[in-house]
Amino acid sequence: MELKAYKIHVKGLVQGVGFRPFVYRIAHQFGVKGTVENNNTGVYLCAEGESDQILNMVKALREKAPEAASITSVSMKEEPLRGFSDFEIVSSQSVSDEVTEISPDIAVCSACLEDMKRQKNRFNYPLINCTNCGPRFTIIRDLPYDRPQTTMASFTLCRECEAEYSQVQDRRFHAQPIACHHCGPHYTLHYDGLKVENIESVIHQTAALLDQNKIVAVKGMGGFHLACNAFSEDTVARLRRKKSREGKPFAVMFRNVEVTKKFMVLNEQEEAVLKSWRRPVVLLKSKKNLADSVSLGLDTVGVMLPYMPFHYLLFERLKTDCIVLTSGNIAEEPVLIDNEEALKKLAPVADAYVTYNRDIHNRADDSVCFVTNGAARLIRRSRSYAPSPVQIQYNTEGIFAAGAELVNCFAIGKGNQVLLSQHIGDLKNLETLEFYEESFERFQRLFRFKPKFIASDLHPDYLSTRFAEGLDIPLIRVQHHHAHIAACMAEHQLDERVIGISFDGTGLGTDGKIWGGEFLVADLNDFDRVVHFDYLPMPGGDLVTREPFRMAMALVHHYKGSDFLKDHRNSLFSDISQEKFDAVMMMLDRKINCPESDSAGRLFDAVAALTGVCRRSTFHAEAPMRLESVASMENEGDYNFDFDGVVLSFRPMTDALIQDVLNQVDPSVISAKFHRTILKIMLDVTKTISNQFAIKKVVLSGGSFQNRILLGLGEDRLRKAGFEVFSHESVPSNDGGIALGQMAVAAKRLSMNDKNK
Repeated sequence: MELKAYKIHVKGLVQGVGFRPFVYRIAHQFGVKGTVENNNTGVYLCAEGESDQILNMVKALREKAPEAASITSVSMKEEPLRGFSDFEIVSSQSVSDEVTEISPDIAVCSACLEDMKRQKNRFNYPLINCTNCGPRFTIIRDLPYDRPQTTMASFTLCRECEAEYSQVQDRRFHAQPIACHHCGPHYTLHYDGLKVENIESVIHQTAALLDQNKIVAVKGMGGFHLACNAFSEDTVARLRRKKSREGKPFAVMFRNVEVTKKFMVLNEQEEAVLKSWRRPVVLLKSKKNLADSVSLGLDTVGVMLPYMPFHYLLFERLKTDCIVLTSGNIAEEPVLIDNEEALKKLAPVADAYVTYNRDIHNRADDSVCFVTNGAARLIRRSRSYAPSPVQIQYNTEGIFAAGAELVNCFAIGKGNQVLLSQHIGDLKNLETLEFYEESFERFQRLFRFKPKFIASDLHPDYLSTRFAEGLDIPLIRVQHHHAHIAACMAEHQLDERVIGISFDGTGLGTDGKIWGGEFLVADLNDFDRVVHFDYLPMPGGDLVTREPFRMAMALVHHYKGSDFLKDHRNSLFSDISQEKFDAVMMMLDRKINCPESDSAGRLFDAVAALTGVCRRSTFHAEAPMRLESVASMENEGDYNFDFDGVVLSFRPMTDALIQDVLNQVDPSVISAKFHRTILKIMLDVTKTISNQFAIKKVVLSGGSFQNRILLGLGEDRLRKAGFEVFSHESVPSNDGGIALGQMAVAAKRLSMNDKNK
């Protein structure tokens, strides 16, 4: 048969995942000659052979790619024959400002865990990796992804590693972080003024310290963790005090899935996510208690499995089956990545420190998700997910999306891709702002990005907005809840009018008030706000998020009046000091420092406080989380509400809810009735809007849809009513997804401007 030659361009996540050795093997399998190379735009093949051979090879490329690879496109262009005699891998090139995807970090694979017990030069080597696993984004400095462009550049390969690195058939061929005991980075235990560097001693002594209920700072893949025995109440409580983490739950790491099942409710989908190569923290229902201070009364725990070789080695020696593994930082500062800085800053917290001498270039917290209706839903998108892009329909080139204030994540646009940063955090302090600015500079360099337009929130006081304004580049402002809906639309490749339900904690509206309980008719370009929750005053402004009882007082004052609130102080707010009660009453009566909000989050705060579930919050969204955790959904009943076609009033609900509280109805019953009320509102209002606008697609977004009752039952009820429902999976529904929505809106508007020129 006639020989053909093709230039084949493979785009997607195809670097740092063992793709070139895979191509090499497939090419030899089908008798194809030529070359394969990496460059900053993807993987290129020059392929010569019979047409059937080449087509079968391309089919196999798609169907049998490495687990962590993700192919977005394969293009083929016929070219003249060059007479290749074999198939080989050639050197990487950097050819333009276009970029390929950068692999996220990958949990250690089972083959490396086996090698760790049989290869002499890697026996119990705690930084073992191959082309299928190991650090990627956290060590990369520049593209293309080659060792000199990573923080492994300073480690010269020994003869054995060099042989593996150079052998095409080897699993470590061109594995950029390849290393062993002889040539790679090593661990050090710092304890009691001593440094221990023998790995057997490091593992043995670290395990002993944890079993003796010490707190140990451990350098992870994307930053430091603080670890302790998850069964020791005294130790976990001490970690809370020293870390200044009063109430927010801790994540834990179990020895394996079998042990996890003894303590957590675990279904098939949750187990699959827990064991996946991404190894996120998965929120699971508890069935057997760890130390009380792990989750402080919440019915869920964030659980992960070992994902670094060091974790596996540690559990071989540990007596305890579960350790707390929380971010290595103080309060709300970014997770620490530098050894010396960690030793200094964590000195008041940790009894010992475990470091290694490979630098972390890009910090990345553990990613967090939960599973509802069979799908994993990200809450925090960071390690093992960032910086994987989201494909959208519009050209995003040169657009920078600044993101929101809380749980910030920014985004840059390249072609039709949106590259989301790792989780940055709440932009409330200098350290987090510096992390934001540093990460933006690194994304610019890494992805050859030059901002031409900026998409930002309407709120003028967000530090992300101020940063955007300071770049002195044309600014496209996007309303917060429109961005929420647009983010979910972009994730699902939607570009049409939809009914958007955006339930959230806060966001500046176009009327200057605080929104968060919105029903929108929206497309990517614009939106109409057609229905919203009734406005409630927020006495003390943002202080209500830390003291939810203020919202409870506001709810009662708004619907029952000042006299009723004063008359029922002893029965409803007896635990609030007279001085504080009077101060809030004065604000409400005189409308002083009482910005108005229709936020779903603030309504949840009010109900949580009124029922006594959470009067004061020690971390963001604690009151709604606790209200969800106590809800007994097997109980029947809901509350009434008033709806005039535009505004949803909770007057009837407030009347009945107060009576339930006064009658000492169990909070679990009240919470369930309240959740059913919100679910009924979602369905009834959606039906009304659908009839008015003839729209059957519904998009759910906003932080309140991290509530599994609202999301799971909300999706079910809407779908049973005949609606096509879209919700978040790969991007958070909270403000961590805002940047994607800002990007999608900006790209759509710029596209429309280009058409109108």
